[in-house]
Amino acid sequence: MIQVYSADSAHRFDHGWLQGRHIFSFGDYYDPGNTAFGPMRVCNDDTIAPGRGFGAHPHSDMEIVSIVLSGRLRHEDNLGNVVETTFGGIQRMSAGTGAIHTEHNPSDTEQVRLLQLWFMPRTRGTAPSYGTGRFVPAKLQGRLLPVVASERSEEVVDIAQDMTIYLGRAQAGQTLDFEQEPGRRIFIYLIEGQLELSGDTVLKPGDSARIEDVSKLALTAAQDALVMLIDLP
Repeated sequence: MIQVYSADSAHRFDHGWLQGRHIFSFGDYYDPGNTAFGPMRVCNDDTIAPGRGFGAHPHSDMEIVSIVLSGRLRHEDNLGNVVETTFGGIQRMSAGTGAIHTEHNPSDTEQVRLLQLWFMPRTRGTAPSYGTGRFVPAKLQGRLLPVVASERSEEVVDIAQDMTIYLGRAQAGQTLDFEQEPGRRIFIYLIEGQLELSGDTVLKPGDSARIEDVSKLALTAAQDALVMLIDLP
């Protein structure tokens, strides 16, 4: 089953310094029928104005992933981490028993656009931790590249959940194939371009899809596309 959520159905917001869309219920936006997909709780497409950001705030028992699409994002936390991330960089914070952090745009002139993703952890009440990694953007072309997974590698950030986040680029007419074990879920968010899913479902920028009981997918670009795909339990 493929269930498509159009960009127009997402909760759009404009706070001046912060603009974007919430794909799931978040903050002041609450839809009881749209709170989760498996362990996934949040997918926010945020754009932060120069010199602005999220002040110090706490989290617990949540895996939080930030994927910077353009600009720079500065992360600070009470674990002692201070990191700036650009496109190609991924950061993950395991809040565990509790962590406090800030996310800030350090530029005086340039916006930062990022995807903010939250997932329930495999185990609650663990010690908080932070991880970061970097992939080579050129490697996205023509493939789905794993950037976050349950096991860490040189270009993959680890996460305390049985899942994998992929990013991929496809030129117009190119197909990205994906296959997973039966019984798992797939979440897709189209960042740029236009995609056809297995020939009969079309996604445009800002559209997302929640897929169950489908083990094989063909993602064909009708226009040059940048896509995020998440394999979930």
